[in-house]
Amino acid sequence: MLTWSLEPLRLELKYTWVISRNSSEYKPNFILRVADNKGHSGTGEIAPNIRYGETPEMIEAFFREFKNGVQGTYPTLSNFSRFLDSLPLPHALRFGIESAFVHYLCAAQGKSIDKLLGIKTPSEVKTCYSIPIMEPQQIGEFLSSNNLSRFSAIKIKVNKDSGEESLKALGASYKGRIYLDPNEAFDDADELLLFLEKIKHLNIAFVEQPMPSDCVTDYLYAKPKSPFPFIADESVTDNSEMSEIAKQFHGVNMKLMKAGGYLKGIDILTKARQAGLKTMIGCMIESTLGIASAMQLCHDVDFTDLDGFMIVKNEPFHYLSEQNGVLRLTQKFPL
Repeated sequence: MLTWSLEPLRLELKYTWVISRNSSEYKPNFILRVADNKGHSGTGEIAPNIRYGETPEMIEAFFREFKNGVQGTYPTLSNFSRFLDSLPLPHALRFGIESAFVHYLCAAQGKSIDKLLGIKTPSEVKTCYSIPIMEPQQIGEFLSSNNLSRFSAIKIKVNKDSGEESLKALGASYKGRIYLDPNEAFDDADELLLFLEKIKHLNIAFVEQPMPSDCVTDYLYAKPKSPFPFIADESVTDNSEMSEIAKQFHGVNMKLMKAGGYLKGIDILTKARQAGLKTMIGCMIESTLGIASAMQLCHDVDFTDLDGFMIVKNEPFHYLSEQNGVLRLTQKFPL
């Protein structure tokens, strides 16, 4: 018999996290645990995403529904995954549940996560560092005080009002690659293309989800005209049709909290590659538990954005270290 528990994990941030649609001083995450009566256990993290209406209250309510429906033990991961598919779970909660179960199976069966999932897991991963929206004149000092030149790429969050000036300030202080992330800030293709024309001289690797996910016609129009590749984020969910995504974007950003589980994340990456898309693995603001989980799938991806734990003041697990923008496990994972 398995027992399941949920506890809040309030992640206090080192600075205010500002993107085009909201700002945060802390993140109300959760830790989910599963254990049997033989001493085997597994832990998963849940980072609710307000973009999809996920609130702490929703997570707690759906977890109670899950607990009422879960029965005994499940012999295989696929068997358990089918049970989860029968429930209308928020994606972040589904990932927390499934990842805890995967980590439990690793402990119970004495397997590493790569052997259990049938994947290759890298020993280290190079990540970018993301900076929030701030006044353009603050960017140079922010880069210097946080020693961000050690990262080979910087992701910058922008809005359409100050984005051009922010990118100029970043380009003046940083010579590495730039990942541009407007978080759906632009309203239409014409507005976006005019903005991109003004910054096309900068060392920008890609533009991530510049317009809302429902702007399909605008993406179809803008993709062949853009000076930079487009990476889909909010447009990619666990049931996205990759042939349609490929018409609008050059690549996809897979986030486990948005995919809803390891298996669904692997499926998204596989289908994206089959559609000829570049692949990226990203994250929410998470502890090293969630980030170490995402790191397991980073073999052969084109871009990684796994810095979500670096702005957390009270990170509780310390599963990862970072040196010169490279992440490594500090202990065996999963525990």
